[in-house]
Amino acid sequence: MSDAPVPILMYHAVATAPNEATRTLSVAPEAFAEQMALIGDLGLTPLTTAGLAARWRSGRPLPARPVLITFDDGYEGVHRHALPVLAEHGFPATLFVSTGWIRGVHDTGGGLDTMLDWPQVRELAEAGVEIGGHSHTHPQLDQLDDPALASELTRGTEILTGELGVRPVSFAYPYGYSSRRVRRAVRESGYGQALAVGNGLARRRQGPYALERVTVRRATGVEEFERLLRGRAIARTFARDRALTQGYALVRRARQVRRKAIRCRV
Repeated sequence: MSDAPVPILMYHAVATAPNEATRTLSVAPEAFAEQMALIGDLGLTPLTTAGLAARWRSGRPLPARPVLITFDDGYEGVHRHALPVLAEHGFPATLFVSTGWIRGVHDTGGGLDTMLDWPQVRELAEAGVEIGGHSHTHPQLDQLDDPALASELTRGTEILTGELGVRPVSFAYPYGYSSRRVRRAVRESGYGQALAVGNGLARRRQGPYALERVTVRRATGVEEFERLLRGRAIARTFARDRALTQGYALVRRARQVRRKAIRCRV
């Protein structure tokens, strides 16, 4: 069975004038349109997250040159700017929603910029965008104890199911952070697949709960974007990101050890 790599693109905000909190991980609407046009020009075939996972599970062959277009958190520009471009090209995509950041009755006030509201989320779903889970309040899941972790997953899943009338089957870890315990909890919550970050190409052998993505941000030029699609020079492109991630992973593991030690003393 083929384990050919698949680029999974990770977007956040699509905005003309993002605020400081989201600027780095945003893309301009014009850049997004150019990137989607390039996907079409290169003959790539976009899939949803659930679509990719289903093909890998069943052993069905992937289409020629597959790619995934994903968005995290739930920023309003996904509806305003990205949806018309996706519709123009007939591209499916996946939006991972932090339910406590969406404007409406479940809003916890944690959204970093202007967020979607539930009618907009439903319009995206009706247009063929897969809506996946991204927790309720967007915490670092691997830093939570078991009850808090279960609450984040259950609350987000229940809200999405209630608002959309269908249970989400795909999940993305907030900040990309997970652990064996978190991945097990996500699986036990009923999700069939989950995306991390990793800034590498996704492969079947990574397993359905640790698929890697590549980050698209405001500084991503069209030449770099084409390299991401072709899987070229990815390690060099994200070398600094990986060094920072590895350093912070040590800090987070130390925090976990301290918390366990404190619990044992109580």
